[in-house]
Amino acid sequence: MKTFFNLCLALVSSFLLAQSTYLHCGKLFNAEKGKFLGPHTIVIEGNQIKSLVKGYQNPTEKNAKVIDLKLKTVYPGLIDMHVHIEGEYSPDRYLKVFQNNPADTAYEAAEIANRTLMAGFTTVRDMGGSGVNISLRNAINKGKVPGPRIFTAGKAIGTTGGHADPTNGFKNDFQGDPGPKEGVINSVDDAKKAIRQRYKNGADWIKITATGGVLSVAKSGQNPQFTNEELAAITKTASDYGFKVAAHAHGDEGMYRAVANGVKTIEHGTLIEERTMELMKTKNAFLVPTITAGKFVAEQAKIPGSYPAIIVPKAIAIGAQIQQTFKKAYEFGVPIAFGTDAGVFPHGENAKEFIYMNEMGMPVEEALQLATLKNADLLDQSDQLGQLKPGYLADIIATDESPNKNISTLTNVTFVMKDGVVYKN
Repeated sequence: MKTFFNLCLALVSSFLLAQSTYLHCGKLFNAEKGKFLGPHTIVIEGNQIKSLVKGYQNPTEKNAKVIDLKLKTVYPGLIDMHVHIEGEYSPDRYLKVFQNNPADTAYEAAEIANRTLMAGFTTVRDMGGSGVNISLRNAINKGKVPGPRIFTAGKAIGTTGGHADPTNGFKNDFQGDPGPKEGVINSVDDAKKAIRQRYKNGADWIKITATGGVLSVAKSGQNPQFTNEELAAITKTASDYGFKVAAHAHGDEGMYRAVANGVKTIEHGTLIEERTMELMKTKNAFLVPTITAGKFVAEQAKIPGSYPAIIVPKAIAIGAQIQQTFKKAYEFGVPIAFGTDAGVFPHGENAKEFIYMNEMGMPVEEALQLATLKNADLLDQSDQLGQLKPGYLADIIATDESPNKNISTLTNVTFVMKDGVVYKN
């Protein structure tokens, strides 16, 4: 009986997977060309795009499903290269460190993952948490909870007292001496061990904090926090284990050292100077601007009680500059990726980044290319993600209007498909 039941289940599953879905799209974004095209039909089979044809094609299969998106603008699923999926801003976030158990973090992260997916971001790069981010990635990949495809750094790596030291701001009794396992290093050997620990934990990327940070409970938001020797050990060991390295950085000296030693992406880059921009062009290192986060913290810091007192001057001084940093880097020709730092501001508002980039002169088509085609390439997923092409995964979203007429429409995604499954319509 059990064998018969399993056979029936397999036949039903096979039937469902074979069922085709036809999307009748009024307008289509071609990420490769960076252009909006007229009416098209996307045919989906299983979790992949089977074909893409001009006009509205009616199904030939008996059980095919048709979804009418004739009044919509359709895009590949968006990719955000900098989120913190485990939590988000709240006035009591520094207290939660002492209150929340890993299970509490996991439930919050699951809700955030769903909200991110509903906003049209079908893939994200998570730039550091407690390790719950790895478990959440696995749960989403197994279909246990809805959410974007996650590429995660696990726990970020810093130095003692640095931006990624998890005990900053604690009383002496609680500070201890965290080491490579907890993401704190102070030598070349520590650096190697920390990378190997992330490999053991199952991370996809390495995230380091090359300078001080705005939201850490520490004085400086920009001083360099790794030696060249430590950075070289990080990138060499990371390369040996198949990792790329991302570096949080606000001050120029720290980011220059990071790029010189082979870091692939610079997160924020607020006080970047011409020498570092030139080096990034030479080494094809990318700036992830995170404008939305910078603007949010600069405004939030003006509200009493929003952040600990030591953070407020950093937030006001650094956060307010980040949009101009993007403009400077864009005009200089620095390679740029789309990333927001969602979690510093509320998740689900990631698409505001398009508006802020556009305000500084980047056409919406180019910004969309960054958030699809270019980001997919950075993630080594350019053969599966970031385009609407046959053989690619069926990550497809839609908005009610065209963003080259109203860019704010990207903040209100009304259709979401990931892996061929419709999550929002």
